Formats: sequence, C-alpha cells, structure tokens
Amino acid sequence: MKTIKSFLVTTLGLAFAFNSYAQVLSSKQIDSVVEKTLTTFDVPGISVAVIKDGKLIHAKGYGVRSIKTNLKTDENTLFGVASNTKAMTAALLGMLVDEKKITWDTKVTDVIPEFKMHDPYVTSEFTIRDLLTHRSGLGLGAGDLMIWPDSSTVTKSQLIHNLRYLKPVSSFRTKYDYDNLLYIVAGEVIARVSGMSYDEFLESRIFKPLNMSKTAASWYRLKDKSNVIDGHAPYEGKLLPVGLSFGQIANAAGGVYSNVVDMSKWVNCMINGGKYGDNLEKTLFSPAVARELWTPQTLIAGGNPTAFSSYGLGWFLSSYNGKFQATHTGGLSGIVTQVTIIPELKLGIIVLTNQQSGAAFNAITSSIRDGYLGIKGMDRIKAYNDNRLKNEKEAKEITDKVWADIAATQKNATKIDFSGYLGTYTDTWFGDVMITNLNGKMHFQAKNSPKLRGDMTYYKGNTFIVKWYDRSLDADAYVNFTLNNEGKANGFKIAAISPLTDFSFDFQDLDFQLRK
Repeated sequence: MKTIKSFLVTTLGLAFAFNSYAQVLSSKQIDSVVEKTLTTFDVPGISVAVIKDGKLIHAKGYGVRSIKTNLKTDENTLFGVASNTKAMTAALLGMLVDEKKITWDTKVTDVIPEFKMHDPYVTSEFTIRDLLTHRSGLGLGAGDLMIWPDSSTVTKSQLIHNLRYLKPVSSFRTKYDYDNLLYIVAGEVIARVSGMSYDEFLESRIFKPLNMSKTAASWYRLKDKSNVIDGHAPYEGKLLPVGLSFGQIANAAGGVYSNVVDMSKWVNCMINGGKYGDNLEKTLFSPAVARELWTPQTLIAGGNPTAFSSYGLGWFLSSYNGKFQATHTGGLSGIVTQVTIIPELKLGIIVLTNQQSGAAFNAITSSIRDGYLGIKGMDRIKAYNDNRLKNEKEAKEITDKVWADIAATQKNATKIDFSGYLGTYTDTWFGDVMITNLNGKMHFQAKNSPKLRGDMTYYKGNTFIVKWYDRSLDADAYVNFTLNNEGKANGFKIAAISPLTDFSFDFQDLDFQLRK
C-alpha cells in the first residue's frame, strides 16, 4: 500500500506556549510524533488535543478521514469515541444522584422490575453502582454479540431479558471483567428515572451546557455528517474501510461521536470536578459526584500501593509515575480512542484514530505524557510497535497453521459429506444460526447479526472453520459440533482462532442446540 501522507492543520490561531515546561513536547514535536505514528501503524487519520491548566493548548487533525475520499482530518473531524461514552453515562447517573432521584446503591430492580441476572441473589442485590464497575460475575465481553459487530436485530428489551441466560464465570463483586451490556442497562435507568430518552438526556445535560455543539449521542443523531471519519481495519497488508459496528441500543456503552475540540470541554469539566464556564461559575455535577466517579470501586491489579490499577465509575484509575491518573479507551470496528487525565497537573490528553490499532494511540499519549512527567529517553513508538509486531507474528503463526492443516486435509482426504450438520441451531440469548448448503458449500448465517455469515471448511474430527465474508472482522472461528447417537449433529460451540480477535466476539459464551 502506498504511504499515507499526513496533512497538518493549524487550528484556532493559538500560540502554543510550551516554553514554560522545560521537558514538554512542543507543538511541532507533537506533530512529529503523530506523523511517525501514522506511518508506523498505518493509520489514515488521527486527531490530538492537549488541555493544560484549563486551556486547550493543542488541537489538530492529521492524515485523512477516509482512504475512500482522502479528505483531510482536522480538529473538527468527528470520530466515534466508543467506550469513552461510559464516563458520560456515569456522570449522567451522578446528576440524578444530585437530584436525589436515585442513589448509587439503588437496586436496579427498583427502576427496571424486569431486570434479571442468572442468579436470583445477584438480581436482588444488583445496584446502579454495580452496573458501572465491571464486577457482575459475567465474563469478559459477555453477551456482546447481541450488539456487535453490526446493527443486530436484538432490541433493548430483548437484551435486558437475555441477561438472565448469561452464566457467571466468577462470584458477584469479586473479580474485574469488562462488560458493555450493563452500561446499556444503565442508560435505560437514566431514561426511566429522567423521563427522557438516554440520547436526549445526554445531549441536553452534557453537550448543550458545555457547548459541545458538533457532538451527538450517536452517528445516527449527527446533524452534519460532512466531516466524519470512516473506520479502517488492516487485512493482509492493506486497509479496509469498515462501517458502523454498534446499533443504537448500545449508545450508553459506546455511541458518542465527537471531535477533539468538543471532547476537550468535557475533559476540562472533569479536571475541574464538574465545574465549567469562563470562571468555573457553573456546575454540571457536584463535587461529591466528581469524587465518586474517580473513587476506585473494583480492583484490577494491586499489591503495590504506589502502582494500583482499578476501575471507578466509567473510568480506569491508576497511579502513573507517582501521579493519580484517570483514563479510558474506546474501540469500535476500525476506530480506537483514548482519553487520559492527570488531575494534579491539570493535564488532559485526547487521541482519536480511524484505525483499530491501540498501539498507535498509546504511543502518542505516552510520548506527550512523558514530557509532562519528566520521563526521558523512551521511544514509545518503537516500544509499542515492537510489541504489536510480536503479537501479530504469533497470531499469524497460529492462523497459518490452521489453514495449512486444512489444505493438507483437503488434499489427502475424500470429500466430506456435510449433510448431517445442516439445520437451524439456536442459543438462548443469541438466537438462531442457519447452517445450510449454499452453492455446494457449507454456509453459516446468524439471524440476528447479519455480518456473521461465511463459508465453512472441514478441519478435523467434527470441527469446521468458518471464514467470515467480511474480512475486516479478524474473527474466523472453529465450529465444533456435538453428535447424537445416530452420528448426526445436534449442537455446536464456537471458538476464535486468532488470539487477537476482539473480546466482544464472545463466542465462548454460546451453546447452540439443533432446533427440533
């Protein structure tokens, strides 16, 4: 693929006053870091903002919005911020706490009576706080296939109902496992308590007062789509433009579209404990709520009190080089983003990208943060790229071996009669999958998730490989059938082949049985 050139856009007519910080990256140095990141990680477009002491001192777009148009990225280019939406959802609940309409420990069933988890005790004890803290007992990304990788036909009511079918992998409130579905439930709490839709409440209570004029609760609600990115996914050395990956029911978990200028207003409000305005004379939420959002709730890693890692309410909280840090990342198909705040320094860093390389945003954030913390001699781009290449090499070795085994099997074996595997199979929460004969090939099609369709190839024993038609998914999978006493398939389970497959392809939670 030809080299992608970055387009440098001067923004806001600001004179960047970095000289007062001896080791801080200048604006031109940030430009250099981002330009190198674009080429190293093959990212078409990136926007970066730095907030310091209440001022937006750097806001710029680099590269292009889409390889289809080659239009320039600028500071107003809109990206899906993905899970950086979660902090806003938590803040909205905090506003309702301020208004004494709920407490953090209000039972979810008091607001949503039909809410039910797999375990009756967990259902009865589940609080609004539990919705936000990734300690439900569910596994990593459990149930995400109801909202990912495309606009599933599952409704919000069906999603809430289906939670009861997701089996826990740990005891309630004992272990951190990241989830998305419970933030969708949190959005429904907001809607029922406020009397407004989640989208309307978010836009009226955060975006409007902070003058985030170009931001919307989802791509679908953007008033102007003339300056919006396309997501991109790497495949066999090239980039593939990808479409939307979450439906509207998932907005409270990851729906927001914004740009670095608007996001800087939100970050500044967080740095100032919920206050905003020219003289911080206005309040979005109380100091008590601000403290709660950044209070550790669920331990992620511990043992060293100077290097803790935890989750608060919509934020990852940690100690970084002796400073308290609040951060979050976000990922959709072809889009990854990062927001990082060091409150003691009144520092905020925002990186939005239109390619799904987390190494890219980490390299930029770390390089900028190093300057403010006086960390010298670190080549963050090289370090993250070396790790990325190592992981990709290991994943390729695994997938190459699978396809080599398939090629050998097809060369040496007689043709497989797959008629005994055909039929409609169902999972209690995911719904139906049709295994059919399509043009002489075994074919997989999920009813509720249209993108999950592809041809199946015999592998070993009763295991087949499904290769998705959409090659941007990077989620080809084993399909392992179980047989009845007559030797015909009566169910199957799925497992991703590549270790780099996104955790939201929670194939491990599926258990399909043949419809009778």
